Amino acid sequence: MTDSGLKFEKFVDIVTALRAENGCPWDREQTPLSLRRYLREESNELLESLDSGDHLHIMEELGDLLYIIVLLARIYNEKDLFDIGAVIDSISAKMIRRHPHVFADEKIGSVEELRAKWLEIKDSEKAHRHKAKKN
Repeated sequence: MTDSGLKFEKFVDIVTALRAENGCPWDREQTPLSLRRYLREESNELLESLDSGDHLHIMEELGDLLYIIVLLARIYNEKDLFDIGAVIDSISAKMIRRHPHVFADEKIGSVEELRAKWLEIKDSEKAHRHKAKKN
């Protein structure tokens, strides 16, 4: 495992401890709905830090957003719905699907063609999800 992978695993363990029986009361009482506010706030703070160009502030705000993401995944894991590994698998598969010019033999000639292909794939995924929900 890479150094970053070990650090990520340790962070997931920290969030798990915060949600545990003897963890933090604030973390333990959070729900997906209660975290909406913090997700919005942290996203806005990240946007502000990007505007500032201050890389240390950007790093801090990325961490705050990562915390909310891992916490949400932990809450859903506690409900036996999915875990952070499933989130990572899902986004990895999506990036591979949406980048056939990188991970398959498809040739893209311009950024405009790339954008059109991206939207085509995204629309196809949306149609597939909609069809799956009906069944």
